[in-house]
Amino acid sequence: MTKFLQVATTIDSEASAQQLARAVVEARLAACVQVQGPLHSTYRWQGDVETATEWLCTMKTSAAKLPALEAKICEFHSYDVPEIVATEIVAGSAAYLAWLAAELEESEA
Repeated sequence: MTKFLQVATTIDSEASAQQLARAVVEARLAACVQVQGPLHSTYRWQGDVETATEWLCTMKTSAAKLPALEAKICEFHSYDVPEIVATEIVAGSAAYLAWLAAELEESEA
């Protein structure tokens, strides 16, 4: 059985988030991407506490696609160290998971 993942990244603008979403879906690296924002992040970077306005991209993919998806995220990203966090999808509706598998199939050949 295919292992599916939900992959999250934050990015610095809505336009960049929409461009990334379209690129990964067109490349069949993700079956779908939800973009949420703006949100406000607080984090430590190079010894300082920073704040930023960001957009969250949540992508559905397979474990097999994760390396290529990560490379594509880095290609579009302006951050030195983009957040890329993958969480395994342990359950879901059979119909949705079948759709997910079908949308990711073509580029696995």
